[in-house]
Amino acid sequence: MDEEGIIRIILDEAFSVHKAIGPGMLENVYKTCLAYRLRQKGLYVETEKPVPVIFEEIKMECGYRADFVIEKKIIVETKNIDGIADIHIAQLLTYLRFLRLRHGLILNFKTVLMKNGIKRVLNRF
Repeated sequence: MDEEGIIRIILDEAFSVHKAIGPGMLENVYKTCLAYRLRQKGLYVETEKPVPVIFEEIKMECGYRADFVIEKKIIVETKNIDGIADIHIAQLLTYLRFLRLRHGLILNFKTVLMKNGIKRVLNRF
């Protein structure tokens, strides 16, 4: 399946989870439910995927983790915050670069309407 098809499934399931649970729960609740739904759709979901920091010839395992890597193609970061800030986008771009992936999503579940909590990020390498 291509990235666009995977992203469609991710967004459909994020809408479904948000509709069922609503805003205001802990971030981990959304993570757990979304991972479950994505696996039910047959997607390969890696949770808390380590992101090594690479500088020149040095590769450091510093404890950074992406919330999800879906089908080894798309990073999904879940949030439960008042709003997505530039730093969240920059962090996702860094994760994309270090994992050598192109597509990322930030899903902020602390919104009345889920459509207002979605930010798509593209790494152009």
